[in-house]
Amino acid sequence: MQGNPNRDESDTVEVINPTGRGAALVLCEHASNHIPARYDGLGLKEGDRQSHAAWDPGARAVALALSRALDAPMIASKVSRLVYDCNRPPEAPSAMPERSEYIEVPGNRDLSETARAERVRAVYAPFCDAVSTLIAARKAENLGTHLITIHSFTPLYYGQPRDCEIGILHDSDNRIADAILDEAHRLPDRVIRRNDPYGPEDGVTHSLKLHGIAHGLPNVMIEVRNDLLVGAEAQAAMTDELLTLLHPAMAKLDQTSPGGTHA
Repeated sequence: MQGNPNRDESDTVEVINPTGRGAALVLCEHASNHIPARYDGLGLKEGDRQSHAAWDPGARAVALALSRALDAPMIASKVSRLVYDCNRPPEAPSAMPERSEYIEVPGNRDLSETARAERVRAVYAPFCDAVSTLIAARKAENLGTHLITIHSFTPLYYGQPRDCEIGILHDSDNRIADAILDEAHRLPDRVIRRNDPYGPEDGVTHSLKLHGIAHGLPNVMIEVRNDLLVGAEAQAAMTDELLTLLHPAMAKLDQTSPGGTHA
């Protein structure tokens, strides 16, 4: 680590509060819409580079606020998911998509195996290595860990409106998801749903499986509709709402899991 012990950065991944002692590890795979110069903007129009196709607007701010509130380490990608989606395995076409909803991505068309491998080495591998390193360090210190990934989604997709406001997503491990959904009554004005607007069948649980299930860690993916994250005030308010669910859910899970949340 260089300089600030609460921050460790490379060109493609940032690690914040790596020594946090709280019972969570927060990931944000789609935190940035940055496209490194060597990819020549992927041939995208400027408006497309700013759109939800390139990143999850508001997600990093919420992930960072949760990290602070929970004293949790946070790991975020610093590169647009259109360069490489860190929530997809290298073999998935959506890891380097040629198209995202209505947006064509010319710079991803007909990529050679060499070009794909370069992106895996440059973007995906450092992200995964950072997560693995932190999980190993926390296990060595006998720290219980809930893996929480933070995302946002567009309110209109292929022309269809989405009324879900907060999605609680899980794969085969539903421990945290169930505990959070049990607390949904605390936010009676929110539309909160299980595996909505996406679910395991959409290929969105890669990080949960790779970094959570494979290590025996309780894990959940939280999706927030991005029109609820416009501006610092809205982001802070949503963070408070998520904490209203997470605090009792994590406490309940620790009480019902012998030995806490260790792998």
